[in-house]
Amino acid sequence: MPKFILTLILLLPMIAGAQELNCKVSVLSQGIQLSDKRIFTTLETAIREFMNNRKWTNDQFKRDERIECNLTFNITKFNQPDEMSGTLQIQTRRPVFNSNYGSLLMNFIDQDIAFRYLEYQPIDFADNAFVSSLSSILGYYAYVILAMDYDSYSIEGGTPFWQKAQQTVINAQSDGGKGWKASDIPPRNRFWLTENYLNPIYRPLREANYIYHRMGMDNMYSKMDVAKSSIKDALLKIQTVNKQRPASYNVQLFFNAKTDELVNIYKQASPTEKVEMLALLSELDPTNSNKYAKINQ
Repeated sequence: MPKFILTLILLLPMIAGAQELNCKVSVLSQGIQLSDKRIFTTLETAIREFMNNRKWTNDQFKRDERIECNLTFNITKFNQPDEMSGTLQIQTRRPVFNSNYGSLLMNFIDQDIAFRYLEYQPIDFADNAFVSSLSSILGYYAYVILAMDYDSYSIEGGTPFWQKAQQTVINAQSDGGKGWKASDIPPRNRFWLTENYLNPIYRPLREANYIYHRMGMDNMYSKMDVAKSSIKDALLKIQTVNKQRPASYNVQLFFNAKTDELVNIYKQASPTEKVEMLALLSELDPTNSNKYAKINQ
């Protein structure tokens, strides 16, 4: 067999496997009293394969370009044979140019997930119809992860994925599950996450995502002054949103991911810059004021 054909055959699994997400999945069930917990291990494997093996976009990704993300399910209720509920933590990172550092894009917990899963049942998903609660949750967050990532590389680059996430919300409303409707409690749910990001009022927040990462973090290891100036510009963009929508869910999600990173960046700032940034950060994210106080330490 010619050498180049053999090489191509060996590479085909790598090419076929180069999907968009490199998703690590954990399914926790410490609070569930069950003699055989194999179903949770099976679920974990099924979710991992669904997230990583499905093609979510029309773009081509190399294996080292896949988006690093984590889904941590904490199952707190299990009604046999197939009803589960609990929480889901979503984390995703974006690589920073010229470094081995990954900047946290998202870090939040969906407090109210519920779905059915029979062991070894395939997870099916469709963009234009409701299939199941589990696949809707997974498809929704796959698109949110993509939307946040694409927004960080180009202004409003994630719009097609925010729209797909919103369509998933609309499809899932027919099932009556929690978190898909505007009136659901808590109001900080899947409906409002996408609704807000597609609202023109929140456009500066999405621009801030781009400025912070592409102009800020990507310059951090080569042009420190440019990077910090861009990060400040991004925060001022967020300030315009905060004035119109105080204590916004989406603004809080930004800072849930960025608080520790911002502290580390501005610990190295001049005294004048520290005072300025402390005032701005405390205004935008008062919940984490104690953390920002470390900038002066």
